[in-house]
Formats: sequence, structure tokens, C-alpha cells
Amino acid sequence: MSLYELPKFEMPKQLKPLKKRFSLSNFFKKRIVFVLILTVFLSSLFGFLGGIISGGLFYQKISEELQRIGINLPPKIIEKEKVTEKEYLPEFSQEKAIISAVKETSPSVVSIIITKELPIYEEYWTSPFEEFFGPGFQVPEYRQKGTKKQEIGGGSGFIVSEDGMILTNKHVVSDKDADYTVLTNEGEKFPAKVLALDPVQDLAIIKIENKKKFKPVALGDSSKLEIGQTVIAIGNALGEFRNTVSVGVISGLGRTITASGGGTLETLEDVIQTDAAINRGNSGGPLLNLKGKVIGINTAMSEAAENIGFAIPINKAKKDIEQIKKIGKIVYPFLGIRYVLITDAIKEENNLAVNYGAWVVRGSQPDEPAVTPDSAAEKAGVKENDIILEFNNEKITSENSLAKIIQKYNPEDKIELRVLRAGSIKTIQVTLGERSE
Repeated sequence: MSLYELPKFEMPKQLKPLKKRFSLSNFFKKRIVFVLILTVFLSSLFGFLGGIISGGLFYQKISEELQRIGINLPPKIIEKEKVTEKEYLPEFSQEKAIISAVKETSPSVVSIIITKELPIYEEYWTSPFEEFFGPGFQVPEYRQKGTKKQEIGGGSGFIVSEDGMILTNKHVVSDKDADYTVLTNEGEKFPAKVLALDPVQDLAIIKIENKKKFKPVALGDSSKLEIGQTVIAIGNALGEFRNTVSVGVISGLGRTITASGGGTLETLEDVIQTDAAINRGNSGGPLLNLKGKVIGINTAMSEAAENIGFAIPINKAKKDIEQIKKIGKIVYPFLGIRYVLITDAIKEENNLAVNYGAWVVRGSQPDEPAVTPDSAAEKAGVKENDIILEFNNEKITSENSLAKIIQKYNPEDKIELRVLRAGSIKTIQVTLGERSE
């Protein structure tokens, strides 16, 4: 026997029956293996699930799978997440839009200060009736003692070009003897000169007399406006509070009003009505949409009511701006007639044949003829009492007036009039004339 060899162990014969008694069957071996594998699997699974469940990932799916083999997981405890009010706010709210529009546009909105040389009077006491009442009876007498430049008014405007062109209302800068100074939002003052007054609309263009570059506003499209749309008005309220902001909605479109200002009285057609506050001094300031684009020029307010203001659509001013840049003046096509728009009431009152069209009539004064001498209408043969039914195939009505239609054309354009004269329809060819300030 080698030193490293061990004797072979032989089980005693008396113990061999016990071996057979305590030997495990294949059935129990398989159960033990299954239990061990299941224990290891469940230990690993529950460890894995502990991490997954805490994050809430795949919890429901795993729970369903375990339920199929008879294992129920404890219910998931979910902590309610704290949600602040800020998270419910939309990313681009109306308030943010208004603030953004005002910040973007305000540097381009200016105040217009109107000054004029006015006489200064000095008071004296004289005794013109001394021979009747004695030297003690005196009366005041006023004598002019030179002149002094004084501020007589103010308005608003906004920059439309880098070289300092400003759009404003005609009634703000209509005094030819006055001087005009532009005050920017940063407090800078610049003298300005009037370039042109619109002969039809309450619009004017002035220019800052300085070579500095300025920031112009962005112009929108007033043809796409809708009633109820939010708008922002900016202007020099009461001639004192620069860049005052008010917010409202478009209350109406296509309004016709009669406005007064600057010593003039005129009818404005197709204007925007808004409830955004337009106070004295706001005239000429911009009316903005929520994108910060100018869609109107603040023009008038109703003194008989509250929160009724009016603005000229910006599309009417775009043509003025382009004409100033190209030809240095504002011109309109001119037909040369006085007329009344026919309605049902005017038809019945005057026994007319139609309830639409422009009825050519003279004014109440001798110098107000129905057809202007040497005008395009006279040259083409238009006569008093003619009723112009159509202008270039466009029907003339109270909603679609002749003044509104003709603004689509330019001087020297050739157009066709459809005229009712003494019961007969005539077609008249006209070459439009020119009208400027």
C-alpha cells in the first residue's frame, strides 16, 4: 500500500439496508432543484424589482406576469407630485405677447411737440375819459410787446424708415406756421419738417432732420383684421404721458365717421373701431396686433361715449410712404365731381330710378358745381344729375363708395364709367386726373 493511498471503505453489511431506506428518489431530487432555482430566481427578481418599482418602471407589466404563476406583488405606493401653478401657464400667453410687442415697438414711437411764435401783450392803464370822469378813472389797455415761442399742442407718430420718416395724423401737423419737434422714447429731441399731407386721409409724413439711423416699426396687413382681435394702442396721452399703452379689441371694421381736429372737419371711411383707450395726444400713434406689427394709425375718439376710438388701416398709409420715397409727394387719382351716395331713403325722397350709385349734384354754394371745371370728369362728358352706377365694372353702393373704389387707382389710369342719364345707360371712358395737397 502506497504511503498516499487510502484503504477502500466498505460499508458494513448491517448498514446497507439503511442506505437503501434513505436514498432519495428522482422525484424529490427534482423538487429540491426546482425550489432552489425558484428561491434564487425570486431573490434576484425581488432585488431587481425593488430598484425598478422605486422608479415606477415596468411595474404593471411585471406584476401581471408574476400573477400568472401565483405571486402577487404589494400595491405600488405613488407619491403625489407637487405641481405649481406656473406649470399650467401656456408657454406663449397673451400677456407675454403684449409685453413683447410693446418692448419691440416703443423705441420707434415718438411724441410730436408743436410750438409757435405767439405775441406777448403787456397791460397798461390809461384814462381815455379823463375829461368826463377825471384822472382817477382808468381802464386797461393791452399792447403787443414782441413774440415768444410757446408750446401749443402735441401728438404722436411712429418711425417708418431708417432715415427718420415718421407717419402721423394730418391734423397734428397741419399748421404751416408752427414748428415741430420730435421727442423719442429715449428722451432725444430732433427738429422735424413736414414732407407731405395726405389730401384725402387724415395722414401726414414728417421727417427728422438728423443723419442718425433710426429703428422703424414693422408694418402689418390690415386687410386680415377680425372683430374681437386683441390690439394695443401706444401714444403720447394728453400730450404729457409719453408711450402710454392701452389694450382692447377691434370692435368694428369698415366704419365711416366725421372727425374734427386741427381746425378741419372731414369724413373718414373704412376705419377701424376699437375699445382700446385713445386719448388726446394719442393721435398719430400706432395700433398694434399681438405680433407687434402696426395695423392702424390712431386717429379719433368719440366724445359722446366711452371706449370708442378709431384708427386708419395701415394699408391706406403704405401707399403714402411709397409715394414719398419715389416721387416726394402724396397724390391721388381725381375724377372731379360732387356726388351723393344713393340709398333707399334718397331714392324715395328724390324719386330716382335706382337705389345705388353716385348721384352727381351741385352743392349749396355757387362755387360748388356738380362737375369741376377742366377736371377728368368734365373732359370725359360727365354731367350734372348723372348717376354713376359702376366704376370700372365695380358697383357703387353705400358700403362700397366711389371714394373707396377710386383709391385703388393712380393718376393717368384709364377707367370706364357706367352712367344712368335720363333713363338711358351710357358708357364713358375717363383718364383720371391728379389730386395732391
